[in-house]
Amino acid sequence: MNEVQLFSTCLAEEFFPEVNDAVATVLERLRVKVIPVRRAFCCGQVAFNEGLREEAVALARRFLKSVEPSKPIVVPSGSCTSMLKIFYSDLLVNEPALAEKAAAIRPWIFEFSQFLVNVLKVKYVGARYERAVAYHPSCHLMRELGVRNEPMTLLSAVSGIKLCELRDREECCGFGGMFSVKFAHISAAMLEDKMARIKESGAEVVVANDCGCLMQIGGGLSRAGAEIETRHLAEVLAAR
Repeated sequence: MNEVQLFSTCLAEEFFPEVNDAVATVLERLRVKVIPVRRAFCCGQVAFNEGLREEAVALARRFLKSVEPSKPIVVPSGSCTSMLKIFYSDLLVNEPALAEKAAAIRPWIFEFSQFLVNVLKVKYVGARYERAVAYHPSCHLMRELGVRNEPMTLLSAVSGIKLCELRDREECCGFGGMFSVKFAHISAAMLEDKMARIKESGAEVVVANDCGCLMQIGGGLSRAGAEIETRHLAEVLAAR
């Protein structure tokens, strides 16, 4: 696998640019050339979830014009990968030309950990991270993509790491995009439960594969005055 297209996602592009840098670092150390997707910045998921189909289709059209099949498209987000691989079928049902292009690229789209473990067949990337870490699996990553073991396979191979058991780790953090805004009281209650589990785990760092989860959990921990950091999986794998 000589080249990949890296789709940054809007959250990583705007709020977590270090994630994109880390993904590129890990892949380049594995001798993979990284080609950033520069003409598209959003998969359209938020607009789609809010019923704004015209806006979502416009973003999908922009994305589909910016990538090409026959070259893997790596995405540092289970949520955005799910939108591209699964929900574009619903979004583009009345757009046959776009639907055809989406179907053509679907086999070439991979979430970051999925690509490393299942495509490159890599477990150890040479990382060293001497911290106590708890892993939070995001909802779309597990439930839509079926990616459950890959992140832990990669984390388990990191030198110096101490993996902490996170009780009920598959429970949602409460983000859910606009869900956290429209149903703030429910989102906050879910976040409180998640933070309680994180604190009892003894972790110094919470790792996730989605910037939305990192934003939700990191914001909650900061407001609570907890000295627990959040990091994307790619940042841990890029560490030396």
